[in-house]
Amino acid sequence: MEYFGRRIRAFRKLKGYTQQRFAKEVGLSLSVLGEIERESRQPTEEQLERIAATLNVVIDEVKGN
Repeated sequence: MEYFGRRIRAFRKLKGYTQQRFAKEVGLSLSVLGEIERESRQPTEEQLERIAATLNVVIDEVKGN
């Protein structure tokens, strides 16, 4: 999942979400989302599923597969 954080940030911005609003929609704290986007933290599979569902993309798109 190289660059997954950058991909999440790009999709989030493309969909018009602020970081704060997206974190709330996904059920993450703002600090956790920030860490994921900065790639200092890996999302769990459950978090990844919620992120992809909220962005309306498949998980493989987020992972860059």
